[in-house]
Amino acid sequence: MSLWHGAKARRAAGAALAVVALSISLTACGGGDADNKEQSAGASSSAPGDEKPKDGEGSGGTTVPDTSKTLATINGSNGFQFVIHTATRDEGGFLTVTGTIKNTSGSDQSAPVQWNGAESQVKRTGRSLAGMTLVDKAEKKRYYVLRDTDGYPLTTTGISRIDGGGSETFFAQFPAPPSSTTQVDLQLPLMPSATIEIS
Repeated sequence: MSLWHGAKARRAAGAALAVVALSISLTACGGGDADNKEQSAGASSSAPGDEKPKDGEGSGGTTVPDTSKTLATINGSNGFQFVIHTATRDEGGFLTVTGTIKNTSGSDQSAPVQWNGAESQVKRTGRSLAGMTLVDKAEKKRYYVLRDTDGYPLTTTGISRIDGGGSETFFAQFPAPPSSTTQVDLQLPLMPSATIEIS
């Protein structure tokens, strides 16, 4: 019987030791997480001047294009005006077009669903500018808005309505034409086409 009680006492002591070790480990881990959260919070807080504008690629976020120049102004009969600000080649063989959509009418306007594009893959992703294309006349090629791996277009999304006199910024990303191409025609359903310079 004394052997049985001795083994039982040893098991109880071992269990108590394991509980103490576990609680110390959890306390250490918990403290580390709190420290990390404080460090993360400290690292994320920065001076207002250090903040960078966020791009909206495939996500529908707001883009802040360089509005200091205008490559083209496209006036539609539907009360919308597209002002194209930049068409810039990016590293990796992309061409990013940025601009502003303005509602020049005095009343609220719904964005035409034709701007989404006719492809079944992008119709399911909701409102976008996936119907925008670039035409390289010299190379006789048409470029469509790029898609991510889930089929979402790499352009501003979620523009369904613009207030009268209001505006929305946008971007759209395409495969870059050859470096010899310096001009392309930008086309969007229900809007006239316009020739823009690539930088």
